[in-house]
Amino acid sequence: MENGKIGVLIEDHFDQTEYRRFNEFFPDHGYTVEYLSHLWGQPELTFGGNPDNGVVEEHVTVRTEVAEVDPADYRGIICIGAYAMDRLRYQATVSGKGQRNTAPAVEFLRRAMDTDGLPVGTICHSLWLLCADPDLLRGRRVTCAHNIVCDVENAGGEVVYGDDGTADLVVDGNLVSARHPEVTDRFVAEFVKAIENSPRRPGPAPRTEE
Repeated sequence: MENGKIGVLIEDHFDQTEYRRFNEFFPDHGYTVEYLSHLWGQPELTFGGNPDNGVVEEHVTVRTEVAEVDPADYRGIICIGAYAMDRLRYQATVSGKGQRNTAPAVEFLRRAMDTDGLPVGTICHSLWLLCADPDLLRGRRVTCAHNIVCDVENAGGEVVYGDDGTADLVVDGNLVSARHPEVTDRFVAEFVKAIENSPRRPGPAPRTEE
């Protein structure tokens, strides 16, 4: 679509409410949604949503390996909610105390957070992926699901509170975070605003004649 791509990190047990809304709202505003994951050497993998009332209603087949794409090719990157981001921070091997998490999605997120002007969005539990590397969260103002507040604060994030728990929505520079799927409409609107207010454009710089 004419406005470029939004990359959404996903795995099993993703939030179905967010998934449905992303697939409606972003295309309606001219953005292609591309789902990214670690495919473990497979050409594609199919993931199911977090069951609502015991039923997995949504499935997505992903063909884009997160380790093989450049965050700069996207207008924004979103970490979907529920338990998917916990799965994406899994490391096949752990080398020792104090070593950085080397899961492909964590490495991708480091590159995304270092890309000037690239909005990164999190919602509900998805700050778990940033907790895998405290350098990504230290000193950042964020909000999240109530039951991961301890994880986020232990990783150095500054959780913002409202009148009744964590704030619904927080914007800190290029990081847009939301508390819960019930505020998904506000989140996607704020995320598009962050993209539109960013001076960057996707893709490599144009070639010049020598």
